[in-house]
Amino acid sequence: MTDSKADVKADLQKKLTPLQYAVTQNGATEPPFSGTYDAFYEPGLYVDVISGEPLFTSLDKYDAGCGWPAFTKPVAKLTQKRDRSLMMERTEVRSKVADAHLGHVFTDGPTDKGGLRYCINSAALKFIPKAQLQAAGYGAYLKLFD
Repeated sequence: MTDSKADVKADLQKKLTPLQYAVTQNGATEPPFSGTYDAFYEPGLYVDVISGEPLFTSLDKYDAGCGWPAFTKPVAKLTQKRDRSLMMERTEVRSKVADAHLGHVFTDGPTDKGGLRYCINSAALKFIPKAQLQAAGYGAYLKLFD
């Protein structure tokens, strides 16, 4: 028996904070410079707050000055969707497994790193410190930090 959409929604509302739910499920954006990971530079892995799917590493994080965590590339394939909200054209990025709204990707990133800027809401992320990767089941990602 599969869960109904209402059951899944209720489970997510219990698991997530109101902001995490608004961002991941309704495409909301956290206020700039307010997210936990905006000015955060510990070594480790950023995963989807819902599914735990690996998304980004601290190795690809940089200070874009935009008010949200910025990365030059993901560690996994993300879903991209055309976003025409707010009277502008953008490219939304979503996690593959949970289909959670993460943020947007722009073409104004560092040119020496490929030119992309993944502007991601902290509320969509969970951080796994490098020292805890093995214990948390993400040991395969340790090699990226060597």
